[in-house]
Amino acid sequence: MYNDLFTIGNFTMHGYGLMIAIGIIMAYVDASHRAKKKSLSEDHALALVLYCVIFGFLGAKVLYWITILPQIIADPKIMLDFGDGFVVYGGIITGLLTASIYSRIKHIAFLDYLDLLFPSVALAQAFGRIGCFLAGCCYGKETSGPLFTEFQNSQFGPNGVHLVPTQLISSAGDFLNYIILARLYKKNKVSGRIAALYLIFYSIGRFVIEFFRGDLIRGFVGVMSTSQFISIFMAAAGFIMLGTLSMRSSRTSEAAEAAESEAEADADAAPGEDREE
Repeated sequence: MYNDLFTIGNFTMHGYGLMIAIGIIMAYVDASHRAKKKSLSEDHALALVLYCVIFGFLGAKVLYWITILPQIIADPKIMLDFGDGFVVYGGIITGLLTASIYSRIKHIAFLDYLDLLFPSVALAQAFGRIGCFLAGCCYGKETSGPLFTEFQNSQFGPNGVHLVPTQLISSAGDFLNYIILARLYKKNKVSGRIAALYLIFYSIGRFVIEFFRGDLIRGFVGVMSTSQFISIFMAAAGFIMLGTLSMRSSRTSEAAEAAESEAEADADAAPGEDREE
């Protein structure tokens, strides 16, 4: 693919950067639209998007540096090249921490805003993976199957070789994740449930797609890639979170029903008491 879309003077428009920018803009527009319907603050939504993007990129970069630590020790100048190399999970983890800190400072409902933002996160990731495809990074393994892509001018992936189009598969999965989460959000009544489902859906999808990735530079933990290793814990966190929220919701519903029954009993008893007087 061609990462350099066009050049005007000294300015070059890169496909990866363009898709990242489109993803961020679409994420904010999408989150803002949902915020209006749920009577949540659009200002907080914008602030969370901006802060999570900034610190998310830093977190993604730091986790990438950790995966190539031996290379950095041998040549620290690698860290000066900030434009290439990110690990998405670093961004997700740092984004969660950023949202938590912001929510505490501003005294807003953390889980409500997580639910608001996570469908938009999936949408931004979908556009970001298209950027990966244009750049040629995050490429798949060589394949002889009918589903393949072949780069001719990639600076990151092998050229002239049939590869599994992992970037496009990931993008399609992220779009599907967005559609599902956005639909569930409309009927969701348990704060935090959408965030938990995002962690589960994304982690499972990421674990599977890693089997077809061919860019070995992303690091390994034993027989698993770094992202597969993290996916296990992220999915587990999502399931634990979902279970905890479900039990809490069930207890709340039971308490509400008990209070309602008690109130009805008191109301039924009141007329009789009046007659005795």
